[in-house]
Order: sequence, then structure tokens, then C-alpha cells
Amino acid sequence: MKGLRYPEVPLPGGGVLDFSGPPLVMGIVNCNGDSFYPPSRALGEAAVERALALAGEGAAIIDLGAESSRPGAEYIPAGEEAERLLPVLEGLRKYSRVPVSVDTRKAEVARLALDAGAGIINDISGLQDDPLMAGLCAERGAAVVLMHKQGVPRTMQDAPLYADAASEVYAWLAGAARRAENAGIKRRGIILDPGIGFGKRLADNTAVLFHLAEICRGDYPVLVGLSRKSFIGELTGKPGREPPGAGGKGDILAGTLAALAFCVMKGASILRVHDVRETVSLVKVLDGLMKGQ
Repeated sequence: MKGLRYPEVPLPGGGVLDFSGPPLVMGIVNCNGDSFYPPSRALGEAAVERALALAGEGAAIIDLGAESSRPGAEYIPAGEEAERLLPVLEGLRKYSRVPVSVDTRKAEVARLALDAGAGIINDISGLQDDPLMAGLCAERGAAVVLMHKQGVPRTMQDAPLYADAASEVYAWLAGAARRAENAGIKRRGIILDPGIGFGKRLADNTAVLFHLAEICRGDYPVLVGLSRKSFIGELTGKPGREPPGAGGKGDILAGTLAALAFCVMKGASILRVHDVRETVSLVKVLDGLMKGQ
């Protein structure tokens, strides 16, 4: 996005994240059977095919996650996570050089993923769950996504509490960025994520998004991951992530696209989504309108 100090971020093993233009679309592939949106789940060769399909639809980044982080999800061992993840990453690398982000909070899994061709570590704990993670990412020159969450996935939605959600979340992210730099991670490789839905109530999510421009004006690209999350159903009055019979094209998708458009207008640099084709179209139309083209 315009105004970022580092419009281009080189990734280990080749590839670049180009933030000089419209927001980048990150396509989600959940290499597990537990993530909240069933169509995003795939294992083995099916996950490779989904990743390639999303790249073909215009995803600039593919985000692979082998451990579910939905509310109520349990922690899984690193070995099990790697067993699900690595065949997909290795299979994808046979056919595509699209930048790959790996959604993990374990240094052991991150190391194996970087060896296999990943360039970004998307850590929902902001490098706090594993004391070896920050040093590994610094050593390997990986880009990192630092996400805010309150609590752990298993219990994070039980009773989240904030006095001022937006200011607390953004202060935490600024601190996380400082900690990452102090650990040796290059500033140009740091991406911030406010963690929509991670230990946040409806009012907390909307407050964080309303003030999104405040952090987007900083030195770091901002990733927003709100695709099909339950707060959208709360806003539309359609409980759940998708009304029955919608077939993936109902109110939750329309609401997601509305929220994503809002984030683009606020300055988000990366949109992490399930519906790549529709989001790419949204970004192109908004970019053309804002340029008057």
C-alpha cells in the first residue's frame, strides 16, 4: 500500500511480497478436518489441488494451516501438525512458486516448513507460544505475521474482556513488533494482524476494525483475516457463518465482502480469505474506482 516504508519484501528461497499496489489476497487452505469453514479443509493431494486452484483465481499468497485455531480447538503435537502440512507444501512446490505462508505457532514445524519452501510464518501467538520461534525466523530471514489474540483457541471466546479493544490491541501489536525486531527479525519482514475473532466479542471486533486506519498508517503492512467469521452473521442478523442452503454464496459471503471493502478503504495490505475469486474482483473494482480508472 502507498505510504509503507518497505513496498517490497523479499522472501527466503525467492519470491517477493509487493505492497506498492492494491492489497494482496491470501488464500486459505486448512490441512485439517477441524477448521470452522468446511470447504476450506483439505488433506494431502486435495489440499495441493485447492492451493493451486486458489493461486489460479488470483491469490498472491497461499496460507497453509495444519492446526485448527477456531474457538474451542485443541492444541496438537508438532509431529502431527508437520505430518499433515509438509506433503501439501512439498506438493505445491512441485507446481507453483506462489509465496507460501504457514500458519503455525511451533518452531519445529516452522523450521521444516521453511526448509520445504515456505517464506512466511503466520503465528497466531505473535511469537509468544514458542521461545524458539523468533530466533528461527530471524536466522532464516522469514517474513512473520504477528497476530493479537486474547487467551488460547480452546477458551478464548469464553469471556473476553477489554476496556478499550482498539487501543489495547494496537498497543499490543506495536509491542509485538518491537519484540520481533529486538529478536533480530528485520522490520521490513514484519506484518501485523489484529486477530479479528480471536478472543473478541462483536463490539471488540467492530471497534478494532473502525480504528484500523490508525495502525495501517504505521511502518508495517497489516493483514486482516475476517473471512466468514461469526461476527458477520451477528451483524447481518443471520446467526452462524452461512445460512442454510446458501451453498457458499449467501449472506456470510456478501457480509464478508462488505467488511473486506471497508478494510481496503482503511488501508489493509493483505486480505486473508476463503473466497479468493470474489475477493480479487472486489480489490480490482475498488482499486479502479479509487484511481478513477
